[in-house]
Amino acid sequence: MNQKEDEEGAVAVMPKQDLSWIPNLLKKRVCTTFVEDSFSNGGRCQCGAMRDSHPSVALGDNFSTAIVSHWDSIQHSSEQPTDAYGELEFAGAGKRHSYFLRLSSTTDPSVVFDIMRQHWKLGQPNLVVSVVGGEGRSKVKSWVREVLRQGLVKAAQSTGAWIITSGLKEGIGKCVGEAVRDHAVSSLNVNKVVPIGIAPWGMVHNRQQLVDPEGSFPAKYFVQSASRGTCSLDNNYKAFLLVDDGTEGRKGGEVGFRGHLEDYISRQRPGSASIDIPVLNMLISGEVSMVEALEISLKNSMPWLVLAGSGGLANLVSDIVENVQYAPISAFGGAEKEEGSPNMELRERITTKVKKQFPSEQDMDKLVDKVLSIYQKKDLISIYHAEGADDFDTVMLKVLVQASEQRVSVTTNPYVDELKLAVTWNRVDIAKSELFNGNIDWKYEDLEESMTDALVNDKPQFVRLFIDNGLNILNYLTYGRLEGLYDSISKTSQAGMLLQHFLEERINESSGQTCQVSLYEVSLLLEDLLGEVCQPFYRSVFRVDSASTRRKALKRVRKVLKEECSYKQNMCKFPWLCLFLWAVLQNRGEMAILCWEMCGESVLTALGGCKILRELSKLETETDAKLPMKELATKFEFMAHDVFSTCYQTKASYSYKLLIRKSNLWGDATCLKMAMAADARFFFSHDGVQSLLSQIWWGDMQRGTELWKLALTMIIPPLVYSNLIDFKKAENAEEVKSVMAPPPSATDCNYGETVFSFADIKHHEGVHEDSNNIRRLTKGTATSFRSKKIPFWVSRWKQFWYAPVTSFIGNVVMYFLFLFLYAYVLLVDFKQPPPEGPAVSEYVLYFWVFTFICEEIRETFIVGSKKFGQRLMLYLQDVWNKFDVLAISLFIAGLCCRMFSWSFNMGRGILCMDYMVFTLRLIHIFAIHRQLGPQIIILGKMIKDAFFFLFFLGVFLIAYGVANQGLLYQYDPSPDRVFRRVLYRPYLHIFGHIPVEEIDTGKYWDRDCTDNLTLINEGKEPCRDTSHNWLVVILLVIFLLVTNILLINLLIATFSYTFSKVQEHSDTYWKFQRYNLIVEYHSRPTLAPPFIILSLINLLIKRNLRKVPSTKLHRFALQLKGRDANRLVKWETFQKENFLTLESNKRRGTDSERLKRVTAKVDNVERRLLGLKSDIEYCTSSLQWIMEALSQSSTVNIPKAPPTRQAFISASNVK
Repeated sequence: MNQKEDEEGAVAVMPKQDLSWIPNLLKKRVCTTFVEDSFSNGGRCQCGAMRDSHPSVALGDNFSTAIVSHWDSIQHSSEQPTDAYGELEFAGAGKRHSYFLRLSSTTDPSVVFDIMRQHWKLGQPNLVVSVVGGEGRSKVKSWVREVLRQGLVKAAQSTGAWIITSGLKEGIGKCVGEAVRDHAVSSLNVNKVVPIGIAPWGMVHNRQQLVDPEGSFPAKYFVQSASRGTCSLDNNYKAFLLVDDGTEGRKGGEVGFRGHLEDYISRQRPGSASIDIPVLNMLISGEVSMVEALEISLKNSMPWLVLAGSGGLANLVSDIVENVQYAPISAFGGAEKEEGSPNMELRERITTKVKKQFPSEQDMDKLVDKVLSIYQKKDLISIYHAEGADDFDTVMLKVLVQASEQRVSVTTNPYVDELKLAVTWNRVDIAKSELFNGNIDWKYEDLEESMTDALVNDKPQFVRLFIDNGLNILNYLTYGRLEGLYDSISKTSQAGMLLQHFLEERINESSGQTCQVSLYEVSLLLEDLLGEVCQPFYRSVFRVDSASTRRKALKRVRKVLKEECSYKQNMCKFPWLCLFLWAVLQNRGEMAILCWEMCGESVLTALGGCKILRELSKLETETDAKLPMKELATKFEFMAHDVFSTCYQTKASYSYKLLIRKSNLWGDATCLKMAMAADARFFFSHDGVQSLLSQIWWGDMQRGTELWKLALTMIIPPLVYSNLIDFKKAENAEEVKSVMAPPPSATDCNYGETVFSFADIKHHEGVHEDSNNIRRLTKGTATSFRSKKIPFWVSRWKQFWYAPVTSFIGNVVMYFLFLFLYAYVLLVDFKQPPPEGPAVSEYVLYFWVFTFICEEIRETFIVGSKKFGQRLMLYLQDVWNKFDVLAISLFIAGLCCRMFSWSFNMGRGILCMDYMVFTLRLIHIFAIHRQLGPQIIILGKMIKDAFFFLFFLGVFLIAYGVANQGLLYQYDPSPDRVFRRVLYRPYLHIFGHIPVEEIDTGKYWDRDCTDNLTLINEGKEPCRDTSHNWLVVILLVIFLLVTNILLINLLIATFSYTFSKVQEHSDTYWKFQRYNLIVEYHSRPTLAPPFIILSLINLLIKRNLRKVPSTKLHRFALQLKGRDANRLVKWETFQKENFLTLESNKRRGTDSERLKRVTAKVDNVERRLLGLKSDIEYCTSSLQWIMEALSQSSTVNIPKAPPTRQAFISASNVK
């Protein structure tokens, strides 16, 4: 058991007042009537206590006690507030505390069960196994110990069970405790077995150590060798229920309460479970006194599992169940039997076996009657043989199902209860081998309830099993059932808290009306997590427009929810996507991966899960919950990368469509857009993604065109019609398309044309839309379609100027011209304030910056569909946008200041500083370069490291500077000199500028100074103090040692570490940032500043006056409809299946999987050998019976004695 489980399983120490109500609710029993024990000469009561230990009230009524011959717990004892409860610490054991509680034998079991669950925080049991028998000091057989360790405890741990025994350190109770301890140490299973001891209070050794009327937190308990009649508690148990019936040293006082508690638990059903908690009684060995408990339990229809061969009562029960049958009734009408009386021959057989097992029993007739009553309920009794072929957990499952069939008279399928138990225990192996082996005809109704149980309790293997065996997810998942799944999300999880927050908002708007989570809250949660990557989910369910505000949507939703909510009966349009989102929001990795495998559009779905998980991890405050979210998000990103890699290797042209296709599943989202929002850098680093981005970057021009050709064509535009620049020809494109076209097949034929550029994408989209319209109009008639041909001079012009690379080159060239103009103004043509200036060149500079401002306004507030505040926050998230704001703000401030004579110099200084900011903007421009881009990323990381270095350097600078100034000069009131000597001069020391004449008083210092305070206050240079010169020199040496050697080497080491660390992933980071730059220049107007003003005016006219929609608003998006969309989805699904097959083969080839398969085969062989051993033993016993019968027969004379086994073994050894 790992550390986390130990912490969870540890008992939380609670203050006394938290349980101070227990004595008022729970009682103990005290003997109130002394009934003399005839064997004690009047010194002991029949309750087991001595006469002196009884209160005076119990000894007072001598007449009443004289006529009482038998002591009864109910009549002769009374209840008083319990005085023993709390936590138990076993001295010297070094283990967690256990719980204990002393209670009356007549206590209501519901109260005790609530205490165990609510206050002791014991886990919800999926099974309760009550082990009885084998008590006392008799030695437990070794094979019985092995059954408990390898059978019972292992099966209980796999199901998350409670094991109830006596909890005493003797017999079976001790063996079970040791088995639980050993299995907990060696197993890493998340399910924990909870051992609970129910023991009689009077049998507990050193029980007075537990007594404290105010509760013990904890009570120290010393385990000692107990005297006869008592036994110590076992320290391997989690909780103890010490049942007090008023006796001391007497067994059996807890039997009644234990039976009532087990019966109560068997009628409890947890919140999300589909069945009651199963309770199984297990009999090992046992004494005659346990017959009554067995009889009472069977009358309550409680199932029993008897361990054959363990001795005592277990052997008797297994013998009569397996070997005793009713005598056949004569065909000629034998003697009529009295109605209800047992068969006399049956009674004789049972009497014989009872006498053989318990020959010293005095009241044999009464015992036989009880055994007969047990035999009549033998359908509830199952016999387990240790050498049997079935596993112990499989046997337990069958026993419980058999018992449930006895209690439930009518059921649609006798295997439904067995399936529910298998789901509850999460034993998919049992379900596959026993229930889904092809012999049972499962219907949808049989699997529906178990499917819900598997989903709610996160059992994806069962979900897959149900889907593979006839459950149709389309019929199963309705919107109402989906709301129920969301309502089952834990309120303490991050998604649960967010859903409750949205639910409270709706409740407040609904005047406090109680509501449960609806799909409207789920829609709001997904909208906050996904942002504008896709359209809102589930709004169409409530007939709410996706563009409507939240207030309008809430009014519509409230109206719908007040009605009959007919939408809940509708089936989900995309059930696997709905389940995928539900699983991802709860960070259920296996379930989410299963739903992803079943869902379409696998690349986009994996990226969507990555986006949701990373947004949730940002909101999560607990590290333990945040790390699994990040790991699962990374796993989904890798899965998207690997599936896309499979697609790209199969057909590159189709994989490009996959990246830019608008998804009907995800509300018009694209893979590129989702990957960008999810910060999926590893996905962007794929060669296929970069290849598409390069094609979009170059447009219709050939990749690798020299930059000087582009620049020359921009200067001389008519060159675009020459052969200086190579463009992709339509004929070549068609030829490539025909070469790259896939062979016709059932899954991937006729997927469309190859996409080479964004212009091709838009043209492709328009062609398909028009062709679909014509197809609808002609209704299948053959009609030729030709797109409108664009003139050559127009198309070539657009091919050049609409390419992002052209816009980039133009912006770079013009930005260098801007910096040249800026420097010329500052250095050559910066005139005085009006009326003398500014110069014409400066006015040109002002207009140039004005065009920058116009472009920033367009980029921030015009592009996109978000609200003003959201767009502003999104704009400021980019570091380079902050640079732009700073540069423009400084320029405006400097411009305002330079217009006035009193602030002219200040304005010039601001403009000079602003020039530095504009120049640093070049770093972002050249981030597109393949060599410079990664280096820029490394530079940014090193700048962050430098800040930490400056912090340490500042500490040493201030420490040395202040001490040095104080030691050299006794008094210097000049702030200017103090500042220079405290900060500036020590900083120069690092670079070797050390004024030795000033620091070392032994050197001659040619400086006019004075010791006159009046002159010093007037600004005269003070003379040096020579009294501490030796200390000044030592401080200088130490300062140079620390800064020049220690700190500088620390900085170098930090930079080296950062470089080596970032260099590995710098290419990935650069490829991710490259997408942002391509998107930025693709969305920009064609002309660069200052000519961009013409493009802005053109856009203003087209958008506001002519109402022409922008083709770049939904950039990098391809709308596929009808057959094209279906074919692409089928092709992607086919590639995903290939990927999953390869991954499955890789897993099967690992050593761990091979070891599992070999282990399974060995277990199968071992099981078959055990079955063969059982058959051989049966044959041996049958032959032995035949030999005995023949030897005793007088009709056959055998000439020689029969062979013995010892002689056979000896003869074999001789051979």
